[in-house]
Order: sequence, then structure tokens, then C-alpha cells
Amino acid sequence: MTVTTPQPRTTIPAPAPTGAPSPRPLTSGADTDAARWEALTEAVREAGRYSTAAEAERVTRTVLTALGGHVTGEERVALAQALPREAGTLVASRIPANTPLSARDFVESVANHLGDATPATARWDVSSVLGVVADIAGESLTTRVLAQLPPGYALLFGRADLAATA
Repeated sequence: MTVTTPQPRTTIPAPAPTGAPSPRPLTSGADTDAARWEALTEAVREAGRYSTAAEAERVTRTVLTALGGHVTGEERVALAQALPREAGTLVASRIPANTPLSARDFVESVANHLGDATPATARWDVSSVLGVVADIAGESLTTRVLAQLPPGYALLFGRADLAATA
């Protein structure tokens, strides 16, 4: 009796159709993603006037992680795809909150996570990050994200809050 050992099968992926849309540029490798993340944190550093890149990165990570718990559905996916991979992962990896926080409570939550922030400095931090995120995401996606959030977030994204008052 002859015994044969099963050999692993190799699958050759089919070539991608030409002209197929890709959520990320074809040139995006580790270096490009790292450069996009660095450009994001540099934009936050400039917007928030932080003295070091490390401080801007810490604030960016904290704010994006907090935001990830409040944006859901297609908007969450689109936002994660619009941002650099590392930033998108911070947004997408967060478990959605059961109850959305008001803008004020969101800022206070960020202040608690930053540890050394007052509500005023946390508002500055949040606005610095979300203003840059709004620039990257674009007008349409930012509008869709804001539609999911309670009133008051528009100012944090650098927009006028034009909600009707009763």
C-alpha cells in the first residue's frame, strides 16, 4: 500500500481588472502610509501650535480613538479610508458607544484621557485634530459624519454650527 502525503494547494490570485477603483492609492506601501500619518500629525502640530511632533501625535491618537466610538456605519468606514491607515485604524477599531456624548461631554472625555488637559485646552486639542480631519475627509463626508453626531460638534470640526434654535 502506498501512502501519499497531501501537499498544500497554492492559489494564484486572478489579476485585478484594469480601472477598478481602489480605496487607497496603488502606491500606498508602508512608507507612503507612514508619510501620510506623519503629514497628518504635522498638520495637527501646526493647527494646534504644539511644540513637538510627539505631543501632536499623542493628541491625535487620543482624539481619533474617542471619535471612533461615536461615528458608525458607512461614515465610519469612509472616514477610516480617507485617513492615513494608522489614523483609520484608530477610528475603526473602537467599539461604538451605546449613547453618543454631547460635544461638551466628548471634550471632557478627551480631557480625562489626556490627563493633563483642562476643558479649555482639551477643546483646543479636539478642534485642532478634527479641523485637520475635516480638511482630509472633505465637505461631503464631514457633513455626513456631523449628521450622526449630536448638536455642537460642528464647531469642533471647524464649521459654523447652523442648527436651528427653538
